[in-house]
Amino acid sequence: MLAIRMQRNGRSHYPTYRIIVQEAQRHPLSGRVVAEVGFYNPHTKETTLDKEAVEKYLKNGAKPSTRVIRILKAEKIALPKWVKDAPEKHVQAKHADKLRKNQPKKEAPAEEAPATEAPAEAEAPAA
Repeated sequence: MLAIRMQRNGRSHYPTYRIIVQEAQRHPLSGRVVAEVGFYNPHTKETTLDKEAVEKYLKNGAKPSTRVIRILKAEKIALPKWVKDAPEKHVQAKHADKLRKNQPKKEAPAEEAPATEAPAEAEAPAA
């Protein structure tokens, strides 16, 4: 079975990725690549894809990784119906009960509202 995945290259602390077609059982860095179908630079968001080759491999059953699914959708490549959407990221706090927004509200001492005051013009004597 084939997989469409990303293969990291570039220099340290500045990765770039090749979008490759490879046997699913192999590790992306094994060197055994069926085809290179694109390139992705996460820093500049630059993407180049061979759309015909990607569609050919998808039609033949190559399974894209979740990150590649997002890239293909951004490039408006039609995905087969069997490809599931990439799951949404849900960030959860480890200790949600300790967050300030989840703490019980402290009751502020109620300040008494001053009595209705008369306008200042009425108190001043007319000269």
